[in-house]
Amino acid sequence: MQLKKHIPNAITCLNLFSGCMAAVAALEFNFVLAAGLVFLAAFFDFCDGLAARQLKAYSAIGKELDSLADMVSFGFVPSVVVFSLLRQQMALQELSAFVPYVAFLIAIFSALRLAIFNIDERQTTTFIGMPTPANALFWVSLAAYNTIHPMSILTPGVLVVLVVVFSLLLVAEIPMFSLKIKNLSFKKNIAQFSIVIAAVVFLLCFKLLGISLTILLYILMSVLLNIIKR
Repeated sequence: MQLKKHIPNAITCLNLFSGCMAAVAALEFNFVLAAGLVFLAAFFDFCDGLAARQLKAYSAIGKELDSLADMVSFGFVPSVVVFSLLRQQMALQELSAFVPYVAFLIAIFSALRLAIFNIDERQTTTFIGMPTPANALFWVSLAAYNTIHPMSILTPGVLVVLVVVFSLLLVAEIPMFSLKIKNLSFKKNIAQFSIVIAAVVFLLCFKLLGISLTILLYILMSVLLNIIKR
């Protein structure tokens, strides 16, 4: 019985370990591997909460450990990915040596977002601001796709603008719906099912880029739903 209470924390540590390996892969410009490891971290992040609920093994340590693991896997890693992308582009263009460090705004605002989430009682069923896993998946998918199919539009200027916009979205006072599907009723989960269907279509049509497009759709739908509710 004592062992089961450690299972969720062990899964959280796998999330953290995956994030550490993803950071190393990103520094070595292996963005495809980094993306795969972040997806693995996201899987473990989902499983630790599920395990805690099923085993009724909640703990204060588990909550703090989960935030620390998320900070690495979904805050630090996307920063390293963008940092490496900008460094890679600097080899082709004469850019300021300081430009790549703008990427670490993602880590800073991810830390702020996670700290706010831990004390914000409004975020029990919905999110205020973009969740860090969604932000991380956007960046790693974009970088991985760009490795396989280089995009001329992904210039240093565009990357810097995206970094600023997505960093602000992490802490923005914009309610965003939860992606958890509590039952199979389409009417009660229309937004969630729509995202799932869109993700499948995007993945089939655009491969890895489909993940980034799904995250953009998620943000747009959240904004539109808020406007409709008002």
